Parts: sequence; structure tokens; C-alpha cells
Amino acid sequence: MSERKEVYVLGHRNPDTDSICSAIAYADVKNKENDGNHYVAARAGQISSETSYVLQRFGMRQPTYVNNIGTRVRDMEIRKIPGINEGISMKKAWSMMAEMNAVTLPIVDANNVLDGIITINDIATSYMENQDSTMIAKAKTPYCNILETLEAKMLVGDPDAVFEHGNVVIAVANPDVMENYIEKDDMVITGNRYESQLSAIESGAGCILVCLGAEVSRSIQKLARDNNCAVLTTPLDTYTVAHRISQCMPVKAFMRTKDLVTFTPSDYTDAIKDTMQNTRIRDFPVIDKNGKYVGMISRRNLLGIRKRSVILVDHNERSQAVENIENAEILEIIDHHRIGSLETMAPVYFRNEPVGCTATIIYSIYKEKGFEVPPQIAGLLCSAILSDTLMFRSPTCTMLDRAAAEALSAIAGIDCQSFGIEMFTAGSNLKDKTPEEIFYQDYKKFEFGDVTFGVGQINSMSGSELDELERRLRPYLEKSCREHGLSMMFFMLTNIIEESTRLMCYGESADMLVEDAFGRAPKAGTIWLKGVVSRKKQLIPAFIDAISKEAGGGV
Repeated sequence: MSERKEVYVLGHRNPDTDSICSAIAYADVKNKENDGNHYVAARAGQISSETSYVLQRFGMRQPTYVNNIGTRVRDMEIRKIPGINEGISMKKAWSMMAEMNAVTLPIVDANNVLDGIITINDIATSYMENQDSTMIAKAKTPYCNILETLEAKMLVGDPDAVFEHGNVVIAVANPDVMENYIEKDDMVITGNRYESQLSAIESGAGCILVCLGAEVSRSIQKLARDNNCAVLTTPLDTYTVAHRISQCMPVKAFMRTKDLVTFTPSDYTDAIKDTMQNTRIRDFPVIDKNGKYVGMISRRNLLGIRKRSVILVDHNERSQAVENIENAEILEIIDHHRIGSLETMAPVYFRNEPVGCTATIIYSIYKEKGFEVPPQIAGLLCSAILSDTLMFRSPTCTMLDRAAAEALSAIAGIDCQSFGIEMFTAGSNLKDKTPEEIFYQDYKKFEFGDVTFGVGQINSMSGSELDELERRLRPYLEKSCREHGLSMMFFMLTNIIEESTRLMCYGESADMLVEDAFGRAPKAGTIWLKGVVSRKKQLIPAFIDAISKEAGGGV
């Protein structure tokens, strides 16, 4: 059975009421189809006062906020390599790596918080470069590690104790000579010779390691106990013991704890890609926000990463889409605007109709599929149509929009005219918003050849409110144009009742473009356009036509 995929249904970056409501409704349609995927309504930006009012009016939550559709670490295959304790032996760590086909092990504390990592190169380096006979003590090696690594038994001493003083010495000389090089607390590797064992204890050894499983007499054990000397016996020969002894050291002696490269599940893969490729370590720990270990990822995991799936509503322009859309898997597009600049890797279901609102198309889909429209969603779709068509005053409004709104209003139990006034009144209450919040409440960027500009729009039923908005937004027009690196910036202050727009302009060629498009030049950066209320059907087409004529030499 294939894994259930999560698919976001998403509008444009600065969502209006249509963008939000259509996303919620189309997610409902897709989930009703029950194709095995889970569809989630999402938003790519902050919602406006108007949209907030609509959602509250019909008891619906805001869609999930997704400002970047790029893949994250959580979308990668995170390998659940278990974390290890810093006290385990190097040999055990090496064996675990071999069993799990891993080259890096995470080291965690008792609360699963990441303390460090150890790599196969760290272990190999420690083995090849460890020529210091005091290293076992410096590493504070637990006797339990020595017992495990050397397959040994402890005849005298505490298995939980730590060997932390002295050298490691192999007793191959005559007992008389041994007294000259065995020092206090040394670990002495010896055979079954009673004299050698006795000489080591009398010289102050801290531990004797008896090889080849030789018997250790009771008298030696008693003497060792009286002199606080541990006694271990192993079936291994002297060479093997000498070979393995450095493998007893705990990983904490060689683990990496500084400048660790770690990632969190929410990190975007495009942001971590360079870091992974420019670091010699092959595997990287993933930790949560509390520092707790989650798993491991490697560079090869980037190759098989699952793209996030998305359905776009109310737009098909790359400049208006959520960030990183080029790295997402687009499954469908439902829109009512001109065909834009988005490209897909594979064929997709693309439904684009010349109506005044995406919600009108969504309503048609409900009817075509025989799905009942829930009253709350009917209220959302009706609100979207009233908003996009300016209560049927916009030239974008069609008979299909009007018929859909009337049918939906009946399901939702509202009156189009009175509810529309309520909605626009709530939406134009902008006193507590900053110029930036107002400016981006309904803002879109457009690209035509070498010309790139932005257009924002605010609808109001009050001329005096538009006067105040023009005063507040004028300084921000220049600031926004500069910050975005655009050649021109425009803002439509649309009066719904008068069916007109004050167009604010900024940019070196802005006045010329407006004059070419409408036959009159702005005065003091503003022009009044009677009968112009639609950005999509009136302003943008006029600009495109003017830009095309200029590019074609006036043809």
C-alpha cells in the first residue's frame, strides 16, 4: 500500500478573500474524492481584515501558513540510528557501525540530548596514532569495557571502577628486571608465571591482566586484594590483548563535541545543501528544538528526497507563487487570470476560466462532481465572489459569477447585498494597520519582458477613508519599490460605490506608462480613473498593451 501523501492547496503570496476561500473549498472537494491523499488548505501570506471577518463569520479557521514550499529535512529519509552512551568502548562502537552499515554514531546523554558524534575515521585514527602507554588511563577507561573487549573475567576488583592512573605494560622480562619498569598503578599484561604476577603486585601495579585463561592462585588473588590490585583473566593471548587494549577506551575520549554540524527537521534542504557538500563529514545529526537527537541524514539522502505536493488556486504566475515553487510538485492549477509564467515538470490538470472569481469555478466543480456544498463553505465561496467582483460592479463579473453567488447565498443563508456591505466595511477598517500591512494586503508582482512592477489594491466604500489611505501610503510606495528592486510601483485606491480608482504611481517610467495606457498623465503621482475598478481586467491589460506598443516601436 502506497504512503498517504499530504498535498497543500495554496493561493498566492498576498492572499485575498478569493485565494483563501477557494483553497479551503477545493481542499474539501479533493478530500471528498478520497483518492488516498490528504489535502490541506494553506496560505502563503497574512490574511486581510476582510478575509478574517469572512472566516470568523462562517466559523472557519485560518488555513495553515506555508511561506516556503521547498522540501525540509523532515521530508528526507531520516535514518534512525540509535544514540550511544559516551562510555561504551571504541570496539563496541566499531561493531555497531558494521552491523548498521553506518560511518557515524551520535552520542547522547540520559535524556537523549546530543553530546557529540564519533566517526569511523575517528576510531581508525585513534587506533593508528595511539602510541601512548598512558592513553588507557587518560581516557578513564571503565573496567567493564576492558572485560567486554577482552572477553575477560574479573577475579579481584570492582567491574564498575575506572582505570585512570598508570601505564599499560607487557611483562615479558625476568621478574627481577620487571621491578625496574613497573610503576605504581600500572596495568600489567602477563602470563601464567607466578613470579611475574607476584612481582607486578609487589611493584604497586593497579591491575594485572592474565592471558590464555591461566589459573590465578588464591594466594595471588589475596595478595592483590590486600594491595588494591585488580585481577583479570582472559582467554586471549598476549598479542591479541595488546592489539585490543586500546579498543577498550570509551568513545568520549575521541568523540567530536565542538563545531558540530547539526540540522533540525524544519530546516529547508536548499539552505543546508551547500553546508553538507562542503563538509568532510558524511552523516549529520538531526536534533529537535530542545537539542534532543532525532536521527541521521547524509548527502545521499538529498538525491531521493520527496518533493512537497501542491495544488495552486487563484494564480499561475511564478512571481506570485509561494517561495520555492520551482522545487515543488504541482499537481493542479485552478485559476481565472491570464496564463502566466509558471512551468511544470510534468503535465498537470489546469482549469482556467474567464470568470470574475476562482470561487465560481470551485462551485462549478462541486456541482459537476455531485458534492453537496456545506453551508459554511458556501458562505466562503459567496464572500469570495462578492469580493472579487466588487458586489457585481467589476467588469470581470460574469453571469456565471452572479448565478453562483446567488445559489451559494441561499445555501449559506445570507443576502448578497447586505452581507457584501458588511464584509467590505469590515475589510476597510485599516486604522490599526501599518502602511506595510495595508500595502501588502492585496499586492501582486508582474513581469512583462524586461519590465517588472508591482500593483497593490485596496477597496473601500468611503471616499474619506481613501483620502486618509493615500496620505499614509504615499511614503511607502517609494520604499517598497526600492526594497524590491522594481522599476515601477502602483497602488489602486478603489471606491466601490463610485466605481472608480485613484491610481498612485512611483518610478522613473511610471507616469509615461500610465499616460500611454490611459491617455492622461498623473498629477503629483496620482491619477483618477473613472470606471476602472479591476486590476486584472482593466489596469493590467492596459499596461501590457502600452508596454507591447513601446517595445514594438508603436505598432
